[in-house]
Amino acid sequence: MCDTCGCSDGSGAVLRKPGESDYHLHVSDGTHEHTPSHTGEEHHSSANVQEGSHNHGHGHHHHEGSSRKIVLEQDVLQKNNLLAERNRGYFEARHIFALNFLSSPGSGKTTLLEKIIPLLQQRIPVAVIEGDQQTTNDADRIHALGVPVIQINTGSGCHLDALMVNRAVKELDLQDNSLLCIENVGNLVCPALFDLGEALKVVIISVTEGDDKPMKYPTMFHEADLCILNKIDLLPYVEFDVAKCRENAMRVNHHLEWFEVSAKTGEGLAVWLEWLKKRLLHH
Repeated sequence: MCDTCGCSDGSGAVLRKPGESDYHLHVSDGTHEHTPSHTGEEHHSSANVQEGSHNHGHGHHHHEGSSRKIVLEQDVLQKNNLLAERNRGYFEARHIFALNFLSSPGSGKTTLLEKIIPLLQQRIPVAVIEGDQQTTNDADRIHALGVPVIQINTGSGCHLDALMVNRAVKELDLQDNSLLCIENVGNLVCPALFDLGEALKVVIISVTEGDDKPMKYPTMFHEADLCILNKIDLLPYVEFDVAKCRENAMRVNHHLEWFEVSAKTGEGLAVWLEWLKKRLLHH
């Protein structure tokens, strides 16, 4: 859980827009929403209780420390989920289809968006929220496509949360009946735990990562609605068993929908785009 991973809370994140050097907005600015810290002082106090119990050998102190830690975790997720429901209600009211793209770094999330956005924006308005610890590199790439985009820099944070998305949405010119693509921070662990208010979670893995990823990171694949296997153009050059990877993924989540694509060559994209268009039509 993120109260032990050392990441910062959402209020410390910064919003940036490509091409606007003077645009620098802290997530906590102009809002009374607050997601409590799951690191820093609270985590430190929890750790101290446990350390004290260990040093003094008092079992009830250890129990107190464990309880404190669990309460913090539940508190963080509960507050996040409440705001996520507000986000979801807003999206549904305006018929905005929000997708949360998750993957480890380098799996090809941004490249995939660069491929599909030009094809989709001919039929439906598209906007993008980019999540990275630093830089606007990915947002710059999306900005070049001519769609609204905002960058969330999480600093030491390892995931996006509902507060960050809520604040970013207020800065975007979202249209009714549109598609919102949220590219999460590259990480197959913590982002799976945080509901953003999205309609679907899309996990992307590449053939360069290994076919055991669903078994190594089961929470991500359990929470995802669909999995996109990317970089299939590299299959002749890597040791990757597609059937085994899919079997592992389905073992974790038998409802998971599966697509195999190459964002570089375009192979398989037509199948996934057709699926996406049908979902947009019925959203």
